[in-house]
Amino acid sequence: MIVYIDIIRPNVNMRSMTDRDKYILDAAVRLFSRYGVKRTSMGDLAEEAGVARQTLYNAYKNKDDVLRALIRYHTDMAIDEIEAGLDGVQALGDQLDIIFNRMSVAGFDLVQATPNAQDIIEGFNAIGQRELEASAEKFRAVIERILSPHEAALLRSGLTAIGLSDFVQRSAKAASSDARDRDHLIGQLNTLKTLCQVATATDAASLNTMV
Repeated sequence: MIVYIDIIRPNVNMRSMTDRDKYILDAAVRLFSRYGVKRTSMGDLAEEAGVARQTLYNAYKNKDDVLRALIRYHTDMAIDEIEAGLDGVQALGDQLDIIFNRMSVAGFDLVQATPNAQDIIEGFNAIGQRELEASAEKFRAVIERILSPHEAALLRSGLTAIGLSDFVQRSAKAASSDARDRDHLIGQLNTLKTLCQVATATDAASLNTMV
């Protein structure tokens, strides 16, 4: 899974960022995608964002801070899009499709379309483990929430919503990283969806509606 954690400044909510912060992070995405993280300097970021170097350094002391901010910024945007998509959707399979599309498929598509994607991923992995873990936890919590109404059925299967949500999130992340191509990824995610549907089925009739 590619996601685009105290991060920019202590206790800053990414959803309350200033326009200046957004200009800087949007500029970082463009430059990192075009040239890679290693070949992009803070001076390049300031110029692309249209801000003075001192303004940039007042917000982010180095590229590591920018990368950490990007993880939280794009995670929050993805979560907001998932929450909007889930509004009014009742069927578990449809809910999982919405989550998987934003959590895994969108990131996979972006990687395929970005020449320097591997450099960006390596940058995230090198400096942002705590941030990436926090990002994964946000996605896991959304999955747990949609599984929670099925807790009784899960318990009968020897599972819990929190345990299954952790398995699903980690498996979806691994699938987005290891898939041969988009179709392979979709197949892996559909398998996860089916497993969740089977685990939450209340009776044989419920199972029959899945096939």
